[in-house]
Amino acid sequence: MEPPYLSGLNPQQKAAVTAPCGPILVIAGAGSGKTRTLSCRVAYLLDQGIPPDRVLLATFTNKAAREMIDRVTKLVPVDASRIWGGTFHHIGHRLLRRHSERLRIDPHFTIIDREDAEHLLAECCQELGYSRKEGRFIPKAAVLLELFSLSIGTRRTLETVLAERLPEALLVQKEIGEIWEAYRNKKRASRLLDYDDLLWFAFELLRNDSFLREHYQEKFLHILVDEYQDTNRLQSDLVDLLAQRHRNLMVVGDDAQSIYSWRGAEARNILSFPQRYPDAFRISIEVNYRSAPAILELANRAIEQNIRQFPKRLRPAPFAPKGMQPLLVVAHDPTEQAAFVGWQLSKLAEQGIPWHEMAVLYRAHFHSLEVQMELVRLGIDFEVTSGLRFFEQAHIKDIAAFLRLVVNPKDEVAFRRVATLMPGIGPKTAARLWLEVSRGKDLGQIVPPASALPTWTTWYSLHQELLNLVHRPDAQVKLIVERFYDSYARLSYPDAESRLEDVKELANFAKGFKHTEEMLAELSLLTNLEAPRKGEDKSLVRLSTIHQAKGLEWRIVFVIMLCEGLFPAARSLTIPHGEEEERRLFYVAITRAKEGLFLVYPRFRPEVERGKLKPSRFLEELSSKLLETRQAKDFWTGS
Repeated sequence: MEPPYLSGLNPQQKAAVTAPCGPILVIAGAGSGKTRTLSCRVAYLLDQGIPPDRVLLATFTNKAAREMIDRVTKLVPVDASRIWGGTFHHIGHRLLRRHSERLRIDPHFTIIDREDAEHLLAECCQELGYSRKEGRFIPKAAVLLELFSLSIGTRRTLETVLAERLPEALLVQKEIGEIWEAYRNKKRASRLLDYDDLLWFAFELLRNDSFLREHYQEKFLHILVDEYQDTNRLQSDLVDLLAQRHRNLMVVGDDAQSIYSWRGAEARNILSFPQRYPDAFRISIEVNYRSAPAILELANRAIEQNIRQFPKRLRPAPFAPKGMQPLLVVAHDPTEQAAFVGWQLSKLAEQGIPWHEMAVLYRAHFHSLEVQMELVRLGIDFEVTSGLRFFEQAHIKDIAAFLRLVVNPKDEVAFRRVATLMPGIGPKTAARLWLEVSRGKDLGQIVPPASALPTWTTWYSLHQELLNLVHRPDAQVKLIVERFYDSYARLSYPDAESRLEDVKELANFAKGFKHTEEMLAELSLLTNLEAPRKGEDKSLVRLSTIHQAKGLEWRIVFVIMLCEGLFPAARSLTIPHGEEEERRLFYVAITRAKEGLFLVYPRFRPEVERGKLKPSRFLEELSSKLLETRQAKDFWTGS
């Protein structure tokens, strides 16, 4: 008689759960019950007499591991808490706590988080005198930490990572290398490890210590990895190393949802699994328990254009919602696109669909600007999970500070904000310099610290030009970016490209105003809107990038700004396999929807040459039989 936990599985899930020993590749399509399948596999192994402490379960959040182990505990009468379960970092931490002395690491080490790591790295820069070097800036600590992390996670040289992610930093490659060495030495002297150290040292421990390597290879009879498509090279190599003895390695994931290459994840880890394990048992789980049949047909059509993939076809569950026909909505411009989204959300709410069951998804945060403004105008509460509301972001407030000083030279807050963007000027120095301004000195008469002098001179010259452009706020924004903010952002933020895209969108927003003062007034009104208080019971529409939306689902989904150069993003098309990852992102967006899906794009955008936009190539790849096309204006005119 089969165990009860097997009886509720579909044939594909059951085949994965009861697969024979050896390497196993489970391709789990979107909404296919992946977590349930993995939990049942663990229960099945324990049911077969495998001791819990000889099972290793690697997940991407400790919460996911706890939930799976809790499920297992309810399925079989075994103490599942003895399973080695958790994130890769958690597993690395356990290994190092037990054996750190073999790497000459103090066993009483402390783990520092990202913020503390940035502070420590900034101290190293300061101690080495690398806040400025021969007129060239060293990237800020947050950017350096991102570059170091990528080098470790992808197992590539720092030079390779710099060339790919921040080529301008190759000019100071020697200095960056010295900073990294100083950072490592400072951590060791202070008995500190950061998150990357937990993985790297665990890997080094097993790779270089044959006794420990053989011990843990023997210990773990079965290794299971969740979300395998999101692993980086180091994580994949660590798993392969541990699995060498018994080769009972089950990896579960979906190559069609591999969308995090920008943070080091490598789709080839899952795609090359059959080559690394030629005898692997492979099974695809394709029954989708989330979406309506019409949405799944659209998703299947969207992803089939990719060449590098495991073919699969999502199929609806017998009780799948009937749903509505997916719609392709063509708007005149981003403003009309936003008007459509707001209008349709209101109508759906009137029909009884809760606000929190609806979401607006987009490729990049700046795509949501007009939608945010429209929802504010309509009084529709929304939650932005792709970051702060557009006008509340630090980089937008930085640009606004430059402009505020143009219209109000007595604006102390704006002065201090801009001044602290200069190298060598902190809050105390900015306060001292403001005293000189408040006593009547012009920006050009102030003498800042020597390290800030060249940038201060640039600011003064820029400020004079901005004074002559108060009737062209869009030109002002562009000039600030050109003369100052482009280089500042690239050396200050790991996600500089995304932030600069936001600033370009701000310039587009500024075109609607005849004077800088008018624009700033509107900015202030949009920034100071009352947001729902934490813990307040409000039903909110979700606005999110698709990257942030992975793993979530809603009854109704709008995917906006589906235009060439925006989605797919132009820069993604310039890197190897970039188009395929963008198409996977489109697939993830589609498969978030349960009942209704609206794909929307505008035909015109003022800042584009000749104003005309082309629909995304991903839309053109879809069959017209799967989509009903309508004009946005027809919805409220009743056409």
